[in-house]
Amino acid sequence: MEPAVPDMTTTPIAPTLRAVGDHIREWRQRRRYSQLECALEAQISQKHLSFIESGRSTPSREMVLRIATALDVPLRERNAMILAAGFAPVYPERAIDDPALAPARAAIDLILKGHGPYPALAVDRTWTLIAANDAVGRLLTLVADPALLQPPVNVLRLSLSPGGLQPHIVNIGQWRGHVLERLRQQASATGDDRLRRLLNSLAAIPVPAGTEDHPPAFGGIAVPLQIRVGGQVLSLISTVTVFGTPVDVTLSELALETFYPANPETDSALRALAGQ
Repeated sequence: MEPAVPDMTTTPIAPTLRAVGDHIREWRQRRRYSQLECALEAQISQKHLSFIESGRSTPSREMVLRIATALDVPLRERNAMILAAGFAPVYPERAIDDPALAPARAAIDLILKGHGPYPALAVDRTWTLIAANDAVGRLLTLVADPALLQPPVNVLRLSLSPGGLQPHIVNIGQWRGHVLERLRQQASATGDDRLRRLLNSLAAIPVPAGTEDHPPAFGGIAVPLQIRVGGQVLSLISTVTVFGTPVDVTLSELALETFYPANPETDSALRALAGQ
């Protein structure tokens, strides 16, 4: 008689959770810390850290948080580490329209509106558009492919796609190089597989023949976005703002990108467009 074969369609398979020591070791190596350097930052002994990483010692929730803080681990991944240690996640994750985040959403709207007539937008960790001011809306009228404007809108894909803003960006090679490098650094810093997939996807988007990724940056200090609107080229430089000391996962992953005119001509043009 042949041995019975278990019915895999009905037999549940328990998920395998990585040990908390594996999480800690991975983040320590990602931050390029030796065990001694990490232990000093966390104010614990190197021996204790070694025991935690090897599984010979089970850390308390407070110890996991101390090490995660020393390694500057993002809140989402801190929750994963705490869960791996056998404790309930510490940091809540709410929808952006949750009443608890109303003060933060009000602050975002205030910043975006107050930044006019210059473009400003809010994005989440994967560069999905959360909110934007009227100046951004005017630039989005250049987008030819309506599918790119269907939620969820990824602003990086929107800027690099041939059906998006790519044909209107004068320095598309320079801007593309900037976008991909920034995304590469973000993926490396956070360990987020979604960002790695997005990076690979964006890198595969075709660009005009002869495009170079890394010509000199504006003034040697920043990479401009040079975009043609009508018969004029707008030259914009940007800054990124994040919330200080957030304790909510969603809020910790929000960023505001605000653009400023790189020359007087762009300033005048943006003000004229706002007046229209």
